[in-house]
Amino acid sequence: MTSVAAPAPLPTVTLSADEARRLALRAQGLLGAPDRAAGVPGVLRRLGAVQLDTISVLARSHELVPYARLGAVPRERVEAAYWSRGRAFEYWSHAACVLPIEEWPLFAFRRRAYRERGHRWHRIADMESACRVVRDRLRADGPLTASELGGAKNGGVWWDWSETKIAVEWLLDTGEVVCTERRGWKRVYDLAERAVPAELLHDELDDAECVRRLVAQAGAALGVATRADLADYHRLKAARVDAVLPDTGLVPVAVEGWAKPAWADPAALESTPRGRHRTTLLSPFDSLIWDRPRTERMFGFTHRLEAYVPKPKRVHGYFAMPLLAGGRLVGRVDPGREGATLVARQVSMDGRAAVEPMARALWEAASWVGCSDVRVERCDDVELRRLLEGALRDG
Repeated sequence: MTSVAAPAPLPTVTLSADEARRLALRAQGLLGAPDRAAGVPGVLRRLGAVQLDTISVLARSHELVPYARLGAVPRERVEAAYWSRGRAFEYWSHAACVLPIEEWPLFAFRRRAYRERGHRWHRIADMESACRVVRDRLRADGPLTASELGGAKNGGVWWDWSETKIAVEWLLDTGEVVCTERRGWKRVYDLAERAVPAELLHDELDDAECVRRLVAQAGAALGVATRADLADYHRLKAARVDAVLPDTGLVPVAVEGWAKPAWADPAALESTPRGRHRTTLLSPFDSLIWDRPRTERMFGFTHRLEAYVPKPKRVHGYFAMPLLAGGRLVGRVDPGREGATLVARQVSMDGRAAVEPMARALWEAASWVGCSDVRVERCDDVELRRLLEGALRDG
């Protein structure tokens, strides 16, 4: 029998589209004074998940996320904030993400699901023997990369993993092993019993409680969201979200122009979002915009990562970064670096009002990554290009 979701409760609060957008910006730490005392760990706790990705243009995405909220935090300090003092771990959330260590118990449902399934992508003849070797090495030698454990690949394509790599990734999936940092973009593995604080090292929460807490966390991080938005944040099944929504404390609201029911964080509704809007370039993997349907609904902005699109078919460039200014997405730029020059390989802007914010964002990004010059390579609107180059010279 197919289960049917119960109807959403009637909302008691109606929000305009603009109010919803501002709630979301404040929830994501992009409206109002940044909490500099809390720093990068505070950003991570607030968002609940920061996505990792292999692409590095200006910087890697997990560095760009706190930069967008706090400004030019030194990159080495960002890495230290994530990985020192046992503050975080890497696991499967929206994708591969840095997660606050406090969320370890909340992913017990996913670890159990992997155990029940018996594998992720790869199978080997004697998984238990391979896992035993990995456990023994980590126990004896401490945190190690897959290469240090004996090699990550068999020599073929990138997914042609060695038995050691398959075993250690399986132990990570099921919770015996933790990725405690990235070193040269390689995962560093340690035993969970050593890396996770004792008070958190348990899988006591049942599946429903794990999902309930993750949905509540997503609601707080999003400010206001549809069921699909809440499910997408930690990649949860919609039926599971439906089952726990009434117990999350999230408040049913109606948002003008949204076709689907929505829920808001009650704390977000207690005060009107005020303060300074951040002007910044956003990683395409930033949690403000990683959900493309939500981004279009919230900002009227259609965005697509074109890194895997053949170059002749790209519209905005390899790693186009949207420009956030005045609480709206008003342009995008595909950046690159040539020595000490930040190159705006392709720029598009929504009119003259976006020129000054784009120039400011480019100079701030250039300074952050150690560039002393900015050059515009392509902007198809001749007049906007002229204005942008003038603003960059004046900046």
